[in-house]
Amino acid sequence: MALVLHAGNTNKNAFKALIAAEYSGVQVKLVENFEMGVSNKTPEFLKMNPIGKVPVLETPDGPIFESNAIARYVARLKEDNPLCGSSSIENGLVEQWIDFASLEIDANILRWFIPRLGFAVYLAPVEEFSITSLKRALGALNTYLASNTFLVGHSVTLADIIMTCNLSLGFSRIMTKSFTSEFPHVERYFWTMVNQPNFRKVLGDVKQTETIPPVPSAKKPDQPKEAAKPKAEAKKEEPVKPKIEDTAEEAPKPKPKNPLDLLPPSKMVLDDWKRLYSNTKSNFREVAIKGFWDMYDPEGYSLWFCDYKYNDENTVSFVTLNKVGGFLQRMDLARKYAFGKMLIIGKEAPFKVKGLWLFRGPEIPQFVMEECYDMELYEWTKVDISDEAHKERVNQMIEDQEPFEGEALLDAKCFK
Repeated sequence: MALVLHAGNTNKNAFKALIAAEYSGVQVKLVENFEMGVSNKTPEFLKMNPIGKVPVLETPDGPIFESNAIARYVARLKEDNPLCGSSSIENGLVEQWIDFASLEIDANILRWFIPRLGFAVYLAPVEEFSITSLKRALGALNTYLASNTFLVGHSVTLADIIMTCNLSLGFSRIMTKSFTSEFPHVERYFWTMVNQPNFRKVLGDVKQTETIPPVPSAKKPDQPKEAAKPKAEAKKEEPVKPKIEDTAEEAPKPKPKNPLDLLPPSKMVLDDWKRLYSNTKSNFREVAIKGFWDMYDPEGYSLWFCDYKYNDENTVSFVTLNKVGGFLQRMDLARKYAFGKMLIIGKEAPFKVKGLWLFRGPEIPQFVMEECYDMELYEWTKVDISDEAHKERVNQMIEDQEPFEGEALLDAKCFK
C-alpha cells in the first residue's frame, strides 16, 4: 500500500517527506481534503498522534510523526540511498546539518514569524534576539556555502531537503530581499535547490516575499461587566411629579480645540515648508535650507534634537529601521503640528539613531509626550539657533548629509 501523509498541501514540514519520496522512488500519497484544526482533532488522527500535530505518516507498520523522522523513514526505504550519505562520516554530516536546519534556522524563523501572525505574544526584545540569532546562523551557513554547492558531498542529501524546506518559509513569508542580500551564498543555494526538478514538483514556483507581516495591534481586554447591584429596600412610594419635557434638541458640544490651535498666529506656515522640502530636487542648500531659515519663526515654533538612549541595543539593521518606522507611525497624531527627520547612522552595529524635530509652540507639545510612548526613549535637546554649530547641525540633518558626524548613513526617514 502507498504511504499516506496527513497534512495540508502547503505545509513545509510535509514537503520534506514528499521531496525525499521523489528522490527515492517511494510512493507517498497526501491525504485529500485535510483541514488544519479540524482533521487533526478527530479521534482517528489523535490515535496516530495524541497531541494533534502534523504531519503524520501512515505506514503498514503504524504511524510516524515529527517531520524529520518521517523524511528519514521515507529516505531509508531505498537501500543505500545517497540521500543519507555514502559513508559513515557523510551520514553523520547529514544528521549534523538536519539539526542545524531545525535548531538554528527553523526555530529562529518561527520565533520571528509566528508572533507577527498573532499566534503568540509579540515582544520586541524577543524578536530582536530571534533575528540576531537567525543572522548568526545564516552567516555561518553563508560562509560554508561559499565553497560548497551542497551541504554534504556533491549531490542532494536529506540535509539539503530539510534545510531548503525550512528556508522556504522564511523566503516566502518574512525574509525580504533586503534581509537575505547579506547572505549571497545562501541565496544562491536556496534558489538552486528550489529549482531542482524534484523540489519544483513539490514546492511549485517559489517567490520571495516583498513585505514583512506587520506587528498585530494590541487589543484592549474586554472590561468585566459590572456586577448587578443589589436592589435597595423598597421605599414608600411618593407621588410622581410630572416632568416638563424640553422638546428642544440639545445642541452638539463643540469639539475641544487643540491647545496648539489657540497659540498666537505664526508667520511660519508649516505646509509651505513641507511643500518646499518635498519639491526641492537640486541646489538643496541654496533653495530648501535657505527657505527654511527665511520661514522659521522662533516665537511660534521650536526645534529639537533627539538621541536614542539605547543605541547599544541596535544590533540588527532591519529591526532598527522598523523601530524608527514605528515611531514615525505613532507620531501621526502630531502631523498637523510637526516636521521631523530621523537618521539611522553607521555601516555596522550598533547603529545610532538621531533626529531633528520642528514642533509648533515653544516646547514639545504635551499631548505628544503623553500619547507617544517612544518619546521617553530619546534624550531631547532644544536647538539654540544663536549657536552656529547647532544651526549647521540642523542643516545637515534636514539635508541628510553624508557622512554625518563622521559616519555613513544607513537610512534617513522624513516625517512631514
